[in-house]
Amino acid sequence: MTAPPPVAPEVAVPPRLPVLALAQTVVFPHVVVPVAVATARTVEVIDRIVESHKRLLLGVVKAAQGSDLPPGVFEEATPEVLHETGTLASVVRLLKLGDGTLRMLVQGLERVRLVDVRAGAEGMSAAWEVVPSTVGDALKTEALKRSVTAQMERVIEMTSLSAELQEVLAGITDAGKLADFVAANLDIAVEAKAELLATGEVTARLERLSTLIGQELQVLEVGTQITEKVKSRLDEHQREYVLREQLKAIQEELGEDGPEGETGDLLTKLEDAKPSEEALAAGRREVERLARMSPQSAEYQVSRTYVEVLAGLPWSVLTEDRLDIAHARAVLDRDHFDLERVKDRIIEYLAVRFLNPEAHGSILCFVGPPGTGKTSVGQSIAEALGRRFARMALGGMRDEAEIRGHRRTYVGALPGRIIQLLQRAGSRNPVFMLDEVDKLGADFRGDPTSALLEVLDPAQNHAFVDHYIEVPFSLRDVMFIATANTLATVPAPLIDRMEVLELPGYTPREKLEIARRYLVPRQLKETGLEGRDVAVTAGALQCIIAEYTREAGVRQLEREIQHVLRQIVVDVVGGKAAAARVTTRTVRRRLGPPKVLPEVAGRVPEVGVMTGLAWTPVGGDILFIEALKMPGKGAITITGQLGDVMKESAEAAWSLVRSKGPALGVSAAAFQEVDVHLHVPAGAVPKDGPSAGVAIATALASLFSGRAVRPDVAATGELTLRGHVLPVGGVKEKLIAAERAGIRLVLAPARNAADVAEVPEEVRKKVEIRLVDTVDAVFDAALLPAAKPPLQPVARGGRGDRPAPRPAARSAP
Repeated sequence: MTAPPPVAPEVAVPPRLPVLALAQTVVFPHVVVPVAVATARTVEVIDRIVESHKRLLLGVVKAAQGSDLPPGVFEEATPEVLHETGTLASVVRLLKLGDGTLRMLVQGLERVRLVDVRAGAEGMSAAWEVVPSTVGDALKTEALKRSVTAQMERVIEMTSLSAELQEVLAGITDAGKLADFVAANLDIAVEAKAELLATGEVTARLERLSTLIGQELQVLEVGTQITEKVKSRLDEHQREYVLREQLKAIQEELGEDGPEGETGDLLTKLEDAKPSEEALAAGRREVERLARMSPQSAEYQVSRTYVEVLAGLPWSVLTEDRLDIAHARAVLDRDHFDLERVKDRIIEYLAVRFLNPEAHGSILCFVGPPGTGKTSVGQSIAEALGRRFARMALGGMRDEAEIRGHRRTYVGALPGRIIQLLQRAGSRNPVFMLDEVDKLGADFRGDPTSALLEVLDPAQNHAFVDHYIEVPFSLRDVMFIATANTLATVPAPLIDRMEVLELPGYTPREKLEIARRYLVPRQLKETGLEGRDVAVTAGALQCIIAEYTREAGVRQLEREIQHVLRQIVVDVVGGKAAAARVTTRTVRRRLGPPKVLPEVAGRVPEVGVMTGLAWTPVGGDILFIEALKMPGKGAITITGQLGDVMKESAEAAWSLVRSKGPALGVSAAAFQEVDVHLHVPAGAVPKDGPSAGVAIATALASLFSGRAVRPDVAATGELTLRGHVLPVGGVKEKLIAAERAGIRLVLAPARNAADVAEVPEEVRKKVEIRLVDTVDAVFDAALLPAAKPPLQPVARGGRGDRPAPRPAARSAP
């Protein structure tokens, strides 16, 4: 038992919680205690607790029922054997062992009264009420506090308790916390501890504790005298021999295995795992140390856990690959629509394995916006191959030890997540998904990204060494799949070790198919409407896609579908309707006014405003570039939270437009008489990159020539000072975003012709893609002819003079 760590942040604790019955153990508030759990039922309960609020109730088994039980969880306990007062506790740390059991550290939070304790299929649960902690006479409490502190310091000196407890004891100023800490670390009867736990009044608790410590001191003094007499008669070797013989005799009487039996079982398990020679030798050395070590030694459990980890690794367990191409194609087509490049790559892998079973393949990296199915593809691949699946979430990981493990010299050392997940998978060749590899961090604890270099290198990972096990373990048979939203934050050496497969955003047609095949059936099942007379039309899905979602993936689409179906569930449960047909009209009534409108809908030709295309980690997007001139001296101001590269592109476009003044019909003096303000709206969003150079130059050319820009045209490309248009990245995503925004003509660099060929046919049918290699071609396509002088207003009689209506602006064909 140790002093408490900092108190965990407050969480919403349910009024009814699971109850663990503890025999021979009492957990006090503010104290951390280790607890071992052996049964699968209780392990499942703990897993659910850890995944939610991490809170549980710890009850105390009465002495009459728990006197013959070992310390720990009493799995067969009933409500009648528990004391009325227990402890509200939080799970601080959890360690699952290879034999299915777990060990956890729990921290007491409050002494509570257990109300309405019930036993069910998943164990006991109870409602709880906090037992208030009150203080009586302040002077008496202070005197008792000092007395208890002095008594406990003497107990520490006379026993084998850690000297650090004395420092912790001196640092506790609160009387209630002092009483609980001393009671937790004092070797007294369980019933006495239960009595102290049930005492909410601090003064009474200290007074009772002082009496118990006085009795303990008397026992210790007598024991010290006996020990001194025995030490005078026996030397160290004789004493150890006698104790071991006594322990052996006691264990034989109880029918239990001694330490020799435990080490023998461990060695048998280790040899059955068929590890490498180096690992077997290391395990044998540790088993020999265990045989010479006392089970009460602090190092005994550390060494035993190490051997158990070695024995639990799948050194020789390999699942057989299902090299059936037709089956793999069927599984991938069943679970995912489109993603042909990914599916073809898996089929290629299977075909190579069929001809060469020793082939190991490359490390795959799926890159794409959120919601495009990267993680779920990994699960489908595991099913298609007949392999087990392991997933490791890397988002926010900053400690290198999460990858390589802790050295055993540290307290609470554990293997790295790689070794832990392989042990859990129970196979040496699972499909191992490294999720969100682009969101790894780095700080003073290490750089996890660099630690992955060895893991993801087929030339090195055959001898991967975890700091905890300290022997090589081969990862060559593992199929690693990494996922990322962007490669911008992934180091180049790590990218070099992976084969990158891009998963672009979905087109509306693809979203419609995904919704029809996967999302609607899944949501019908989750909302309880499966099997009822509920139908969702294609028009309704198209309406949700076009008017209520704007994303590269389909997560928001699924949420909107669920929103509509939940409202239908309300009608069904309320008896208003037994059947439903979701149409476009239903969607608009249920979801309200459209949330998304085409970006260029209703726009008219404007001077100095050009539409550009941008790539973001969540897919493509469009941006408007606005230019304005005012009297000045030829200066240019650039705003919109632009990065250095984009600012340089703007300066290059400004110089190029000035050099092309004569071709645009603008005199050199016109540039010197005005100042220009260039702005990219959505100023709160950082923007950078060279691909807006062409669009910026077009906006400036429109501003000075007076020629309006077509509202349905967008451009992308890097611009040189000579007026050449250079290729850019993310063309496919940009064109999908242009189609989604209502753009009808996209001007793209001629050198991106290969990227344009990969654009879905659906997008190419709706958007004209014109390849350009010079800025002059961009000006010709994007700028409308110069406007003619407006007609003079014609006076009309009647209710006053009004100007004649202006003709509507026309877009270029």
